[in-house]
Amino acid sequence: MIDPFATAAVALYAGHHVGDYWVQTHHQAMHKGDAGRDGALSCLLHVLSYTATQATFLLITSLALTGTSTLWPPGRPMLALAISAVTHYLADRREHGLMFRLARALPFKRGYLEAPGGAAFLDQAWHIVFGVFVPALVLGA
Repeated sequence: MIDPFATAAVALYAGHHVGDYWVQTHHQAMHKGDAGRDGALSCLLHVLSYTATQATFLLITSLALTGTSTLWPPGRPMLALAISAVTHYLADRREHGLMFRLARALPFKRGYLEAPGGAAFLDQAWHIVFGVFVPALVLGA
């Protein structure tokens, strides 16, 4: 029997890494946190390609395991991917996004963003929780 939560988690996790590192362009990586319209557009384009990558991994997984695209209930993949996309954007806007603001508001995390690798670790932890774990819960519920 296929566990829909575990299956979704593995597919989303693999899709996360491919979408966040292999599919993202250099320009997007360098400018997605910039202020203004250009930064917001770079981040949006990254999130769209990232989400398409996760969707592709979910589809490939469903087809490989069931022979159909219906491993998860109708509508759930769209909701799960929407959660992943919105929260990814909120983190990747960097100084202009929710994740950095939250980290700065927590007294025990303020300096962590400036520590070597600190921002990247917080970013990836955020993405794994909100871009993999929560969407997998939605798909597995």
